[in-house]
Amino acid sequence: MPEYILELHGITKLFPGVKALNNVNFQLKAGEIHALMGENGAGKSTLIKVITGVHQPDAGEIILDGKKVSFKSPRDASQAGVAAIYQHVTAYPHLTVTENIFMGHEKRTYGFIQWRTMHREAQILLDALKVDFHATDLMGSLSVAQQQMVEIAKALSTNARIIIMDEPTAALTRTEANRLYEITEKLRDGGVAIVFISHRFEDMYRLASRVTVFRDAKYIWTRNVSEVSEADLIHAMVGRELTELFPKPELEIGPEVLRAESLSHTGFFKDVSFAAHRGEIIGITGLVGAGRTEVMETLFGVTKPDGGALYLNGEQVQIRSPQEAMQKGIGLLTEDRQHKGLILDWGLGRNITLAELSQFSKLGFINEKAERIAAKDLAERVDTRAKTLFDLAGSLSGGNQQKLVVARALTSKLDVLIMDEPTKGVDVGAKAAIYEIMGELAGQGMAIIMVSSEMPEILGMCDRIYVMCEGRVTGELSRAEATGEKILELAMKKDGKTEVGETE
Repeated sequence: MPEYILELHGITKLFPGVKALNNVNFQLKAGEIHALMGENGAGKSTLIKVITGVHQPDAGEIILDGKKVSFKSPRDASQAGVAAIYQHVTAYPHLTVTENIFMGHEKRTYGFIQWRTMHREAQILLDALKVDFHATDLMGSLSVAQQQMVEIAKALSTNARIIIMDEPTAALTRTEANRLYEITEKLRDGGVAIVFISHRFEDMYRLASRVTVFRDAKYIWTRNVSEVSEADLIHAMVGRELTELFPKPELEIGPEVLRAESLSHTGFFKDVSFAAHRGEIIGITGLVGAGRTEVMETLFGVTKPDGGALYLNGEQVQIRSPQEAMQKGIGLLTEDRQHKGLILDWGLGRNITLAELSQFSKLGFINEKAERIAAKDLAERVDTRAKTLFDLAGSLSGGNQQKLVVARALTSKLDVLIMDEPTKGVDVGAKAAIYEIMGELAGQGMAIIMVSSEMPEILGMCDRIYVMCEGRVTGELSRAEATGEKILELAMKKDGKTEVGETE
């Protein structure tokens, strides 16, 4: 038996004006979890598509079980035992779990689909994964984590020997991620070879035995995980030393700009009070269902409070809509950039200027030249990587999409910028760029409110931290006071008692 179940040698993939893969190598052993890491745009997604037959390489060779192969289509790859599970699950919500599992390879006898057999086999696969739903349930009724379990069952239904998991933990809670870890390790122990793509170092250290790093479409190195430090990974991924991952500037805190007093919205949060000052970055964190996003949406006028008061620059205000919030100097970067933050089939330039088109219009006509100049300046300011302003937002990597949302917020003159999970699903290089932008904006006198589930960035970037549990603020910590243990204790504190919960 060959040492490697899959080998890629000298793979190059060209697109018009872009070298997406440049002479890259990759080797995978049977029964191995192999982490693949790199910044957005490093070539990881293109490599997946080459392995799964979506793209054919322009140079190089693929070796499977010691023999050279050529996948002309995803069907070729599937028949060879290769399957992929993507971060954004492609499912048919109005069909059953069984139908989703066997889509494209239904069991037939004399042309007739064998529903009873398929339901039985689907349930056997689900039982092996120890899920809490059934083969006859509608796919649309499942959570994201449950849908990923269906994708794993689908891969197993094709007898996949190689499974590629692309950012599978990005949208999962800690408990759900731990369950996915267990399933992944069980597959490994059964001899399945797994390529695990993630931006989270925790995933790599928890699961993988080896890690390969790509940067700028090139192969950098492959090492044993036990021999790799976070500093090694960061340097390999971004090509420079990041001696301080969180570039928090030391700034003089200015006067109070926003204050919430006993803000309440029945069913979501109650008696929430906090304040933000100019030049300050405050953090809002907590457990699943703590009400953090709901509070921020109320500040931004998406929903209306039914109790409490909100003050801007010392004056009590009522905010009835997002437009009014922006007019009063409050901006929001939504957590859900895909559905709420961007218009994916519009160009990046128009996405940037969308919120403030009135700045570039007169008598109903848009000054497109002025709009393009402003969009270009803002895109460059946040280091958005794209060929032109007309590139569709949906064609950008996750990190560049997030930078695009930041750039749009900068078109308005803001006193307060709310950033809800600003680095969710982006790589370490993009995170550092976003942190730098936060520091620059705070240095210009803006108050930054960062909602985050990531303990390191809360501790690394915030001057003060408010912790929430089940719709209430359970504590406030200064930068000097804050530790991971104290935050977790407050995050599980209910009615003065600490309870066991799960972190996002």
